[in-house]
Amino acid sequence: MAVTLKDVAARAGVSRSAVSRTFTAGASVSPGMRARVEAAANELGYAPNALASSLTTGRTKLIGLIVNNFHNPLILEVFDLFTRGLQDRGLRPLLVNLSDATDPAASLRMLRQYSVDGVILASSTLPASFARAFRAAGLPIVHAFGRAAPGAGVHVVGIDNAACGRMAAEVLLARGYRRLGFLGGPPGATSTQDREAGFLAGCSGRADVTVGRSHAAAYTFDAGRAEMQRLLAAGPAEAYFCGDDLLAVGAMSAIADAGLRVPGDIGLIGLNDMEMARWQTIALTTIRQPLDLIIPAAIDLVVETIERPDRAPEQRLFPCRVVERGSLRAAL
Repeated sequence: MAVTLKDVAARAGVSRSAVSRTFTAGASVSPGMRARVEAAANELGYAPNALASSLTTGRTKLIGLIVNNFHNPLILEVFDLFTRGLQDRGLRPLLVNLSDATDPAASLRMLRQYSVDGVILASSTLPASFARAFRAAGLPIVHAFGRAAPGAGVHVVGIDNAACGRMAAEVLLARGYRRLGFLGGPPGATSTQDREAGFLAGCSGRADVTVGRSHAAAYTFDAGRAEMQRLLAAGPAEAYFCGDDLLAVGAMSAIADAGLRVPGDIGLIGLNDMEMARWQTIALTTIRQPLDLIIPAAIDLVVETIERPDRAPEQRLFPCRVVERGSLRAAL
């Protein structure tokens, strides 16, 4: 039979309320009392019932973690960092998969059913209306990898995608490429729009530079491969800024199948620095998105907002950097 709070109280020789206070964060318990209760709990193998505790505290410690593209290996890295980070804070992630979702209503109903304390929306492709819908429903919400913009109305943690686009342009121009291409993800995604705008801005004012623009149907390997096959048939550029590493890997596959080489015939630079980009057989030069900074910041913000629901929306953007590997020719 399961060990109960009553059993621990009897073993420790204290009241049940003393045991309850010992396992309630912030409750007042003397050091001696805490030591006796914890010793008895360890002897009996007792662990507090989190669901029962939530009835007392009004907090479930559940954080809704919303993602929407499990076809991209980067999401697995994001999921790993978020779940470990939340668990280290004594919180429990409730994963919600919104692939192909167009309306936040269904996920909002589910999150309410589980009485989550807060929500982290981890997506660069879901529109800002999703995050605003959760905030309007009274849920503490942080949009990780979202678009930072005046009047966003919710906490946003991520990167300046337009700055990354300009960075990619600078890198390609420094290597002497003059016929450039932008191979982005879905045109409706704000990340695609901002990366494309930054890339075009970085190439502007150069009479000797031409820039083509194209978009893959999704941030996936197959979509990147299919779009590069189309570009190769039409006459490719010298180098491409791929708006995501997985698009770049798909493009690399199509280039190889066409009997061409990267970077000998076509140069590629990606964005994210997912684990696969570091593999020796891929060796993708890319712009690193600092997940190790973004994810802890998102967790900090959602925890702070749970404690202070009325705090003003905040935007935290972290700088990116180029990671040199082998998919571009050397700088001039």
